[in-house]
Amino acid sequence: MLTETSKAETPGEPAVPRVTPLQQTPQRAGILRKLRAKPSAKRSLMALGLLIFCVIVAPFFAPQNPYDLLALDLLDGRLPPGSANFDETITYWLGTDAQGRDMLSAILYGLRISLFVGLGAVLISVAIGVTLGLLAAYRGGWIDTVVMRAVDFILGFPTMLVALVLLAVLGRGIDKVIIALVVVQWAHYARIMRGRALQERRKEYIEAAQNLGFPAWRVMLVHLMPNCIGPVMVFATIQIATAITLEATLSFLGVGVPVTEPSLGLLIASGFEYLLSGDYWISIFPGIALLLLILSINIAGDRLRESLDPRR
Repeated sequence: MLTETSKAETPGEPAVPRVTPLQQTPQRAGILRKLRAKPSAKRSLMALGLLIFCVIVAPFFAPQNPYDLLALDLLDGRLPPGSANFDETITYWLGTDAQGRDMLSAILYGLRISLFVGLGAVLISVAIGVTLGLLAAYRGGWIDTVVMRAVDFILGFPTMLVALVLLAVLGRGIDKVIIALVVVQWAHYARIMRGRALQERRKEYIEAAQNLGFPAWRVMLVHLMPNCIGPVMVFATIQIATAITLEATLSFLGVGVPVTEPSLGLLIASGFEYLLSGDYWISIFPGIALLLLILSINIAGDRLRESLDPRR
């Protein structure tokens, strides 16, 4: 960063370096520049963008609506990739499952469910965790004690066990899966936000805002939260992949989304029993799609963490 030297007001007084506002480089531009300089970040973002594009255009380009049970034909069940249906009007490029569902269409719609569940669960978890963590760090006292004991209680149990118990009580459904994921994930964001906010709360700009008479909500939301949200956002990027993995695992175990709305985990589970019979495509292709989605999100999140780390 370029600086200029101000003139000394009195003889013998040392010159004071001063940074001109026009010469300051925005932090956002620096982060984007660092991401563009990493080939792995470029490839992961391109792969993630391609998957999101496929999800958006799925209703327009998918050969079949896998949620429409009337469109399924059991005569087309377990057809290999490249086969045509019984009427030879549709070509199943990735084959079909046991119900006659086109695997390409099912994967595209399954990606929509996985992304919706992952993004929805993380956004709600971030909102709850950031609010409680910020409140606990700023107010302290009994609020801090109650919030952190709740965080310790949630983190003291295995994530999968808590999710299984909640879904056993709530039942199956996309909204139920999101609720279960929010319950097991919000504590991570609350702990990260509280630790960061405790460091920032001791700095001079917070004391200045308090001395100026600003209300507590403005100090927390306008002054404190923007300087603490960086680590939370990086962790949230990686947790999207974790939420998608949890949803796929729960659906694979049969307690996630219903059968009429197949996600990637449910598609993998439906073809698991046919692996030894040679019908590999029912599980392999949804597994590859899930792997690409999780891998691209993890790599992008890891590179974002490296770009925000000042020690690097």
